[in-house]
Amino acid sequence: MKKKDNKTQMAKELGVSRGMLYYTHKRDVSDEVIKKLILDVLDKHKAYGHKRIAPELGLNKKRILRVMKKFGIKPIRRRKMPVKPEDQNKQPVVFQNLIKTFCPIQPNVVWVGDFTYLNFQSKFYYLSTAMDLFTREIIGWSFSNTHNTKLVIEAFDEARNKTNKLPMYFHSDQGSEYDSHEHLTLVQNLGVLISMSKKSSPWENGFQESFYSNFKLELGDPDRFNSLGELIEAISIQFHYYNNDRIHTKLKTSPTKFRLQRTREYVFKEMGT
Repeated sequence: MKKKDNKTQMAKELGVSRGMLYYTHKRDVSDEVIKKLILDVLDKHKAYGHKRIAPELGLNKKRILRVMKKFGIKPIRRRKMPVKPEDQNKQPVVFQNLIKTFCPIQPNVVWVGDFTYLNFQSKFYYLSTAMDLFTREIIGWSFSNTHNTKLVIEAFDEARNKTNKLPMYFHSDQGSEYDSHEHLTLVQNLGVLISMSKKSSPWENGFQESFYSNFKLELGDPDRFNSLGELIEAISIQFHYYNNDRIHTKLKTSPTKFRLQRTREYVFKEMGT
């Protein structure tokens, strides 16, 4: 009687067909290749999870997730943003959240604003941004060693100058910088409707909260820069990367590419009519 070969015996013990042993081997090789591709993506996009890596590589997200779990590959994790101390005991303002159930279908309908802090060489610096809710582009930003009304107004003004447009709504939290007389007067005199998140409800401005979480992770430790000028340059580069290269999970592409794509679609539609 002919003795069974080792692979046949192994397959029997594992309860699989002999052919499955070859399949498993091929899959292991394929997984190694995908692992390298994933690591290459993470080298450039350090905070990408499987949902962003998949379209970057043109592969199924479930397959990417399986390989990442198999090899213990993880992106940089987000840190929870603390509530600003000066706003913890602040009384609610009269402005309501006007965009709570709003879904803009074109740019410059809703802009959202917020600011965060960066600790550089044992000093706090502040970064304010204005984002277009439809495209998720950062259309204006400002940087200062003080968080005050001027900081948020400069970001809003840059957005106006860059787009040469005004939004219908401007949404923010109830921070003292945003409900200051100077800021409210400026925005309302331009005919823009003020919208604000409910007090102690950061998720109502989750677009900006989420942006800052990833932004800080991808920017990295500010203290690795030798000067404030180098830090500001890195921030500018990071904004360019976010707007032009980084895949946004909701948009399935970068914010700028999404805007250009929708603009082309609109032009072709108008020409067709």
